[in-house]
Amino acid sequence: MADLQDDLHTAAEVGRADEPYPQEAVVVGPEEYRPVSDPDDAPLDRARAVLAAHPVCDGYSGLPWTLRGLPWHDLDLGESAVDADLPRLRRGQVGAVFWSLHLPDGHDGGRALTTTLEQLDLAQGVVAAHDAGLRPARTAGEVVDARNCGRVAVLFGPAGAPALGDSLSVLRSLHALGVRVLTLTGTSWAGPAGLSRFGEEVVREMNRLGMVADLSYASAPTIRRALVVSKAPVLFTRSGARDLRPHPANLTDDLLAAVGEAKGLCLVPLTAEQAGPTVRDVADHLDHVRTVAGPECVGLSGTYDTGSAHPQELCDPSCYPRLIAELLRRGWEESDVALLTWGNVQRVLRATAFTAHTAQQRRKPSTATIATLDG
Repeated sequence: MADLQDDLHTAAEVGRADEPYPQEAVVVGPEEYRPVSDPDDAPLDRARAVLAAHPVCDGYSGLPWTLRGLPWHDLDLGESAVDADLPRLRRGQVGAVFWSLHLPDGHDGGRALTTTLEQLDLAQGVVAAHDAGLRPARTAGEVVDARNCGRVAVLFGPAGAPALGDSLSVLRSLHALGVRVLTLTGTSWAGPAGLSRFGEEVVREMNRLGMVADLSYASAPTIRRALVVSKAPVLFTRSGARDLRPHPANLTDDLLAAVGEAKGLCLVPLTAEQAGPTVRDVADHLDHVRTVAGPECVGLSGTYDTGSAHPQELCDPSCYPRLIAELLRRGWEESDVALLTWGNVQRVLRATAFTAHTAQQRRKPSTATIATLDG
């Protein structure tokens, strides 16, 4: 497979079903890790070498909502109206990305569900229209398959909990349509007071289905209770360290420690508001989260195409090697970088699937309602 920095190949050149995968395309997992470059190489060259084997799994992109406002776009050749077209994803050596289905403020009830489904329909159509560079994925295995075929894997989610309309049937329907992450905020059952009894049932049903709970912007009581109730790892798609920057979505050190104990995953956003105005500020957050929560509990969230301002030198996904080079300058082991960019998200996806397989042997689909559990 051509390196992710190369120009986009045509469908005839990449990933034909009747040809074996090229040897260099095979993803080397962290458990099989071996150094890929000499320690004396320049950090940027070393960064690109590590990313060639362990590309970035970007935990949050607002592209679906951005594309709603564009009458026409071409992600294959490059699109100036967005941050994350395919040429820039390839230059940044991005192997997978989560496309957010979040809603603007004020969307709730039936309107929230309709708008979420519209975004999902648009996102699936965009992936299908760019099948030479993008491929939909629902599992860790499908993410690896997409990477091995030279495509960027697209996972749909997180969606917002208001889209459920307090219905577990809707939750199951969204899962069947391909949504794999749900943010537990903005509802009566996941609010400032924490998870209600119905909220706990939502988490259990997500575990049974194989959906990941996103707790960014959730209240501290909701986070703490979800860490206890969930049998699968939880995710924070846009959370840094509050000790470094007092943003409401950033996590205090005691919460980061709890996330580490539960083997959750905190994806640090590349935004100036949450992480700071420079690449060094972002690296500081990654250092801090890794120290407090552990190297298996930190990842990356580009948060591109959300309207947020980004730190200097990290204006779009093509800049990921600069961030990795900064971490290597600070003494990060290449094996820890491999966990940060690729391995930790893969772990969460695999653990979530394993939890679902186990739960489905013991538990039938829940028929609980918010009226019966919360009154």
